[in-house]
Amino acid sequence: MRRYFLFILLSFGFSAYGQSTIKKAQNSFEDAQQFVRQNVFDEAIKHLSSAIKADPKFQQAYLQLGDIYKRLRNTQKAKENYRLALSVASPETPNTYFILGETELQTGDYAQAKANFENFLAKAANIDQKFIDKAKKYIIDCSFSIDAIKKPVPYEPFNMGFYVNSEHRDYFPALTADGQMIIFTRNVKGNENFYTSVKKNGEWQKAQSLSENINTPNFNEGAQSISPDGRYLFFTGCNRPDGLGRCDIYVCRREGNDWSKPINLGQTINTGEWESQPSISADGSTLYFLSNRPGGFGGYDIWKSVMNDEGYWTAPKNLGPNVNTPYDEATPFIHPDGKTLYFSSDGWPGFGQKDIFYSKLQDDGTFSKAVNLGYPINTFNDEFGFIVSADGKEGLFSSDLDGGFGDVDIYHFKLPENLKPAPVTYVKGIVKDAETKETLEASVLVINLKTNAAAYNEITDKITGDFMAVMPANESYSFSAFSDGYLLYSKHFDIKPTDANKPFELEILLDKIKVGSKVLLNNIFFDTNKFDLLPASMVELNILSDLLKNNPNMVIEIQGHTDNVGDIKANQKLSENRAKAVYDYLTSNGIEKKQLNYKGYGEEKPAFDNTTEEGKQKNRRTEFLVVKTN
Repeated sequence: MRRYFLFILLSFGFSAYGQSTIKKAQNSFEDAQQFVRQNVFDEAIKHLSSAIKADPKFQQAYLQLGDIYKRLRNTQKAKENYRLALSVASPETPNTYFILGETELQTGDYAQAKANFENFLAKAANIDQKFIDKAKKYIIDCSFSIDAIKKPVPYEPFNMGFYVNSEHRDYFPALTADGQMIIFTRNVKGNENFYTSVKKNGEWQKAQSLSENINTPNFNEGAQSISPDGRYLFFTGCNRPDGLGRCDIYVCRREGNDWSKPINLGQTINTGEWESQPSISADGSTLYFLSNRPGGFGGYDIWKSVMNDEGYWTAPKNLGPNVNTPYDEATPFIHPDGKTLYFSSDGWPGFGQKDIFYSKLQDDGTFSKAVNLGYPINTFNDEFGFIVSADGKEGLFSSDLDGGFGDVDIYHFKLPENLKPAPVTYVKGIVKDAETKETLEASVLVINLKTNAAAYNEITDKITGDFMAVMPANESYSFSAFSDGYLLYSKHFDIKPTDANKPFELEILLDKIKVGSKVLLNNIFFDTNKFDLLPASMVELNILSDLLKNNPNMVIEIQGHTDNVGDIKANQKLSENRAKAVYDYLTSNGIEKKQLNYKGYGEEKPAFDNTTEEGKQKNRRTEFLVVKTN
């Protein structure tokens, strides 16, 4: 928007009434002014064309034609007329060089544009400093573009197909982590609503309206972000009755096959200014969004808010000068790796308008300096609304490329290796009752054992019992599922980069609390031949502690086991000491001793094959057995 007003100020502000020595040409030019003042541009173009036909050297007529075409966003025709204006005579003001250079930049004529911006700077005197600064910025863009075009990146876009795209405008794609559901914005006769398609047998199905609880006939819904598990939709709603500004950010939750009513995120996130284009992190703890609120670097900046332990969004913080510029940023997308931010900007060196960039979250909490994705992913056109699949293989975007189904379609392409995010995988599944096989509403908790932060903390869908948790690679995770009246389920994941192509699928069968039930605790850790609990064990021990506190009549026996390597008596003693270490932790954490027993079994009860290294590792385990429930 700001770019639009800049060129109107420049071009219309400096194009005064012209004079031609040919009366017919001058009369046509003056007739055109009446239509310009009324914004009837078709008629103005006709009269200006007549003026030029009568006087082919009528410079002011060419300039005003260029102005009109630029206002109509026909940059190619604007450039042609500005060039003709300079071809017939030297310009009366150096601003003409700026105007021509801008249209050349926006149509990819970078060498010519650079020369004209240099001409403008060489001749500029008593010119507003902001135009001089803009020209210098444009010269940097031209130099960058000339060099980048010589080093193209691999790029071959494919249309998402007619089941996703339509004859209408389809844009702002959002994908779940498994790549099986897409939600996007569709504009039908000026009304923006959400549509969704699911993939079956590798093929996208015909897109359907998302939900009557979200889509409205009177308000625009768009610029959305789907949580990787497909459970939460953050989106932009404008001019709604409960809005705090012109555009606000809302959230709704999937419930079975439908969605809840949207909720305004409130005054911490939304203000009387413009908040839009949210992107939610995979763990649900950080919300990135666009705003023109005070305290930024330019018109529209990217901000983030972190959810605190009480579940409230904290005061947003600007992402800083490595991301934001004095110009405009747009459409942030935080990848499920939690570190790679893709966004659009017209402030960083680029190809003329908004380009797509990426920035990496660093160890100190700041983002690295923005990097342009390169040519031909970026061109002299506006590129925005870009996302990357969770596996990092594909980029998705919207464009009006030739051969589409509507004026804007959604496309995908293979992402070059150097532009990919960090590898991630996911675990998805269903929680059921072990006996009845009915789905359960259960808590699923995934903890990064290095950072002790939750990678996923969600309740399964009460209708379908499903969940999906993203896990970035090079980390270890504890996985727990539990529900009232049931024992917990424990699993451990060590995620390697190669696991990004091997997602995990689980059917979790929870046992009701009853005598004789046994649970393997996969996240209790000791050093070799030692019985001191390692810090990573505390996550699972605290979950076990909560289970015992919530079921005060349950009595368990904590059991320690070893493999068959070494002395039998030493193994038995080690297993007993490890079981006692768990016992001691629980009692120190408020669990009454009457709920606990412990015993070491050494190597006498192997659950796995002791002839293999994997079996031996699994036999070095901690379990608990329910011995009483009344």
